[in-house]
Amino acid sequence: MTADLTASRALVTGAGHGIGRAIAVALADAGADVAIHYGQSEDGAEDTAARIISAGRRAKTFQADVRDSAEVSTLVSDATDFLGGLDILVTNAGHLVGRALVAEMTDDHWQQVLDVNLTSTFLTCRAALPSLIASRGRIVTMASLAAHNGGGAGATAYAAAKAGVVGFTKALAKEVGPQGVTVNAVAPGFIAGTAFHDTFTPADAQKAMVAGIPVGRGGTPEDVAAAVVYLSSPAAGFVSGATLDLTGAQWVR
Repeated sequence: MTADLTASRALVTGAGHGIGRAIAVALADAGADVAIHYGQSEDGAEDTAARIISAGRRAKTFQADVRDSAEVSTLVSDATDFLGGLDILVTNAGHLVGRALVAEMTDDHWQQVLDVNLTSTFLTCRAALPSLIASRGRIVTMASLAAHNGGGAGATAYAAAKAGVVGFTKALAKEVGPQGVTVNAVAPGFIAGTAFHDTFTPADAQKAMVAGIPVGRGGTPEDVAAAVVYLSSPAAGFVSGATLDLTGAQWVR
């Protein structure tokens, strides 16, 4: 059984660039039409849509603050109307926000990190569930190696949020499995060339991270996208409640 997503309808949050763009393009390459979400800045979302459309699939961009319940409800409703239904939800939106040691962390920093990474996942899944239950669809959430190893110094809030995503994914999989919906997470380790690491990880630290990866290289956005396509496909019909670690054996359970 192959990862054939012909006629599938997907919503990918945070799909303007980097991992989100690679996911949206890979889903389209496998046959899906894609609703492309972006946040406060368009940040390449129209380019993602144009690339998908040029390859013969339908795509459209949608803006929303995924921390806001009302905006998320509108996003999912508008995306579902455009697509004519929903089969796949990928909750990729999220970021580190910034590093802060616990002893110096403000309440606002803690809340921002949880909202953009964990609360956004809950809000998007909740809004999409009626459509996904109707289609017996797929949910793929975005965790992180930080959920397992705690991340680096100053990443406590981020690690807590991503660990929350893993727990949420497991619980939701049990909740909606009887209704035909699978729910899985992907947990990337070091993904080279992304804004995340270019912003928060110095170049020498990036080199050190790659040196510690047994397969001898950093991951790519396309590596993450391939995992998402698999989890979204009929080939993964019996996979649910799992977290697929994409770390090149940097983390082995």
